[in-house]
Amino acid sequence: MDFKFSKEDELFRQEVADFVEKELPWDWRKEKIDSEDPKDRPKVTEFKKKLAKKGWLTMAWPKEYGGQAAPHIQQLIFNEEMAYRGIPAIDAGISQVGPIIMLFGTDEQKKYFLPKISNAEIDWTQGYSEPDAGSDLAGLQTRAIEDGDDFLVTGSKIWNGAHSGASWMFMLVRTDPDAPKHRGISFLVSEMNSEGITVEKIPMMWDHSRALITLENVRVPKKNLIGELNRGWYVGAALLDFERSGISYASSASKLIKELVKYCKQTHRNGKLLSEDPIIRNELATMAVEIETAKMMAYSVAWMQSKSDIPNKEASISKAFGSEMVVRLVNIGMKILGSHGELEPDSKIAPLRGVIEQLYMSSPASATAAGSSEIQRNIIATRGLGLPRG
Repeated sequence: MDFKFSKEDELFRQEVADFVEKELPWDWRKEKIDSEDPKDRPKVTEFKKKLAKKGWLTMAWPKEYGGQAAPHIQQLIFNEEMAYRGIPAIDAGISQVGPIIMLFGTDEQKKYFLPKISNAEIDWTQGYSEPDAGSDLAGLQTRAIEDGDDFLVTGSKIWNGAHSGASWMFMLVRTDPDAPKHRGISFLVSEMNSEGITVEKIPMMWDHSRALITLENVRVPKKNLIGELNRGWYVGAALLDFERSGISYASSASKLIKELVKYCKQTHRNGKLLSEDPIIRNELATMAVEIETAKMMAYSVAWMQSKSDIPNKEASISKAFGSEMVVRLVNIGMKILGSHGELEPDSKIAPLRGVIEQLYMSSPASATAAGSSEIQRNIIATRGLGLPRG
């Protein structure tokens, strides 16, 4: 693994930065955009269309699937620049569903879905977690019964972004209730406008929402089965490896620590600058080390993908460390800001535009999403270290 970016890579990074400054329809330095918020969604879609036209959304994909066959490192650089600016350009279709269809999909599925994903024509929502099955995902109870050329799907999926107006959902369903827990599960994709689907919006503590999807005898064509019947657990697990991979934790933390350092250099407390406080200096320096460590882990995963390897334990290592690192950084940010850190974004005197207040409530949830840290450590222990299951 080469730890230095090439001249071409750095030129591409600058090209991406210049394009953002010219074409982004909002000020990323002042506005935080939520791609699942109906009022923000049109702006996000507009910009994603521009990125798709440049071929950047799926640049590392093979050309026959709508990509440019570009090096995975350049895709990483693009993702890093987007994450640093808080631009929600990389969605579940690009980072998860597309790669899964390449691995497990039929030729017909590849021909239909991949160009649409590459051109930002499909918005996806996830159908994994259920009210009674989250970290214990294999305990899911959403049932799919074969009925002619279709499956009839009944159940519920929670903590997803369906309220944003997603057009398709990918989901794990139980197709053989008599099979052992991790078997008898299949991976389906369904159009969200199908009869029998209802969506309820769930407000969160921070300024975002999630959704509950209820499915009542929803007809899903059998041609929408990805992979083999009753072996969807392996498809779903591979998708989670892709979801857990990425540079977003390190990139967003890089931006946040810069803002905290700037705040400390400009803010006095007890007659001296916060930047002169040895405890704060030590904690911020420690976090800088952790951010660079998380970044190297993400780079390593991208390097594996460039070798056509699917990261498994490596993705779990990166996800566990990266998500927990963000929580630690936010806690330090709250300590630095003190009571001002509790001010919401709409407060005129909120430091850092209220970012710390929002992240203080949301970052623990991010550490749970895509599998809790306990789940990641189990994967690392069994598949990484060869330890027996507990």
